[in-house]
This record gives sequence, structure tokens and C-alpha cells, in this order.
Amino acid sequence: MKPTSISIIEKLRNAGHQAYWAGGCVRDILLGHEPNDYDIVTSAKPEEIEEILEVTKPVGKEFGVILVIKGEHTFEVASFRSDSGYSDGRRPDAVLFTNAKEDAQRRDFTINGMFYDPLSDKVFDYVGGQKDLDAELIRFIGNPHQRILEDHLRILRAVRFKNQFDFQYHPDTYKALKNHAALIENVTAQRVHYELNRMIEGENRAQAFEDLSELGILDHVIPELEALHGVPQPHEYHQEGDVWDHSLRALQECDDHASRNVKWAALLHDVGKVDTFSLKERIRYDGHVSRSREIVHDIFTRLKFPGKDRRKVEWLVEHHMMMVPLVEMSEGKARKWFLKEDFLNLMQVFEADAKGIIPRDMSLYEKILKRYREVIKDMPEKPKPFISGKDVMKIMQLSPGERVGEVLERAYEKQLAREIKSRAEALDWLRSQKKSE
Repeated sequence: MKPTSISIIEKLRNAGHQAYWAGGCVRDILLGHEPNDYDIVTSAKPEEIEEILEVTKPVGKEFGVILVIKGEHTFEVASFRSDSGYSDGRRPDAVLFTNAKEDAQRRDFTINGMFYDPLSDKVFDYVGGQKDLDAELIRFIGNPHQRILEDHLRILRAVRFKNQFDFQYHPDTYKALKNHAALIENVTAQRVHYELNRMIEGENRAQAFEDLSELGILDHVIPELEALHGVPQPHEYHQEGDVWDHSLRALQECDDHASRNVKWAALLHDVGKVDTFSLKERIRYDGHVSRSREIVHDIFTRLKFPGKDRRKVEWLVEHHMMMVPLVEMSEGKARKWFLKEDFLNLMQVFEADAKGIIPRDMSLYEKILKRYREVIKDMPEKPKPFISGKDVMKIMQLSPGERVGEVLERAYEKQLAREIKSRAEALDWLRSQKKSE
């Protein structure tokens, strides 16, 4: 990708235009990281870019942006521009083609506003980006209030970048984020959940959500999560603090390589406790599991997460308390659980939940993990059932309905427990059930 991006710059240069790398790739290079992509800015106008570079797509051409396709890679090539007016809080009302210095002034953060010439190994910094990188600061370019009004999503991007690089906010940026937190409600759900996903995948994921709360942003994005502040827990079991404290600890304790759905489930597994709090013989949250699942459904639907992700997180949250019964389950029932597609993800949620508690006690987790390994060692994959619903209805003379499903489930549990070892034995078992009835 890097050599190809340099060849694009060379072609633009040979045609008499300025051309540099821009934005995040420059920041990453200066931080010593390998960029994921290479965006290019140039003095060439969109029509000139299309003439000079062979394979292009005029995506965003009205904003001076052309996509250049080279083999398997796509590069964003943009003309130097300044923007005029952002009446929708996202896109400029008008674009004026200009020079590198003015183009830098319209960008979001100083660390993203630098250009780099790979041919001469020279950085062009008109906004103080290098100084802020050295000071480890996230700072809006120019007037922070104006930058936010231009694109409200920058509220979330500031939090993401701060935690991605483990930086701090410049005081003016911090104040602007707090003052304009409510504007995030004007951003489309898809753009919001994209940024939240980036945060939850990062190493500083818990701190990112702490920042969202502190800045007043979370109440406009996931108020159900913000509501966990101050919800008490029984001190004898939870000395880490309230439900908010526990939820963030569980999130941070997730393995860095765990799936995004596991991390969301760890963060939201107790979100229903705010609605189910009661004081009986001790603090209790009866029914919080089902309430948490309902709230996850509402959050993921509102923020327009993909349905597949929503259903998986709902399932993980709904079943995060079923680890205790697993210890006492029969081999067949336990194996049925152990062979479920997301069981190991559920184990990761349970592990994070347990690690998020003070005092920490991993004995139940270790016990279940040991049993899991013992039970599935001879049956690592879910086997095909020996019998079908048609077999049940024919032999037991049943009509379609719940009873058929119940019989099938019992037969399959016996198959998983190796009490039934063939189709013939399964059919014999069905006949015995018919006789017993």
C-alpha cells in the first residue's frame, strides 16, 4: 500500500501539482506506528485528479474528494480546500479550493492536521500538531467550538483519539466537549455506534466510557448506562463500588483479543440492576438478567447495530448468570451448553464479570472451565441428532406442538450424555416413551 501511495504522489508531482500524505497516516508515522491507510492531498482539482490517475471513482467529488483504486487498495485523494458553513452539523455547505495551509486549518485535531512529503521526508505542520504529539494532547484546531459545530461527531472522535493514544485533553478542548455534549444527539446512529465500537475495542476502553460520562456525553448516547452511577451493591460481595464501577471493571478485564460482542456484554451485563434494585434481607436485583437483556435490545436497536450483533449480545447478557447451574447439570445438559456456538464467548463474559469483583474469586470459573474440558474432550463438535420431529410424531402418535420439541430435547440430551449411542437406540427409546405414556 505504501509504495502504491508514493507512486500516486509521484504522478501528481510529475503533472505539476503539490501532493502529500495527510491526516492520520502522518500522525501514525510520527508516533512510530504503521498506518492502516494513506490519504493524499493535492493542489490538483478533482477533474485534474481524474485525468492524471487511471482508475478513479468520483465519490465525494463535490467536496473535492476522489477515490483512486490501485489493485486491491483504495486511496482517498482530496484537493486542498476550505469549507464554508456547516448547516447540517456534518457536511460543508460550500467548498473552496485553496492551498495546503488553509486546508490544514479546516481539519479537526492538530495531531490529524499535518502533511508529509514522502519524497523529501518533510513534515508540513501549520497547526502545531508535532508539539501536541510531544505533549500528548488532543486539541481542536483553531476555535474548538467552531470545530464541533462543523461536525458534531468530533465530540466522540475526541474521546476516541484521547484514549486510543492515552493522551490528555487540551483545556479548551475539554471545555468545548462539555459545553456541546448534547449536540451528539444530532449525529446519525450509525456514525455514533461506529465510534463507540472503536472505543470499546481499544486498550483504554473503560477509561473511554469514563470520559464519556464525565464529559456529559454518555447521557445523550446510552443514558441506560449512565444511570448505573450510584446504584449500590451488597458490600460483602462487591467491594469495588457501585454497579457503574463494577461494569467498567468487567469491561476492562476482558481479554484485549475478545470479540467486540463480548466486550459489550461485559459492559452491559448488569444494566438492568437500576430497574430491579430492592432491599430485602440484603440488596437484591431479582430479575435483573431479563431486564438487562431488554435494555440491551433497546440500546442496540436505537443505535442501529447490526441485528446479528444485537442478538448475540442479548444472548450473552441473558445467560451470564447461568454458570452456577452448570456445575450441577447432568452430563448431557452440560454438554448441550458447552457445544453452543457462543459458549466460549459466554465464558469470557463470566471471567470478566468475576475479575471485575473485589474480592476476586475465580474458583467457580475454574471449576466450570475444568468441567468444560472434561466433558467435550471426546465430543468437540455438536453432533447431528439421531431422530427428527417426524420420527417423534410417527412413533409417539403426536401432532405438531410443544410436546414434540420436549421429547426431541430429552432425546438429544441423552445422546449428548452417550446414554443413546445410535439412531436405532433412539428409536427404541421413543417406543419406550410411547409405552410409558
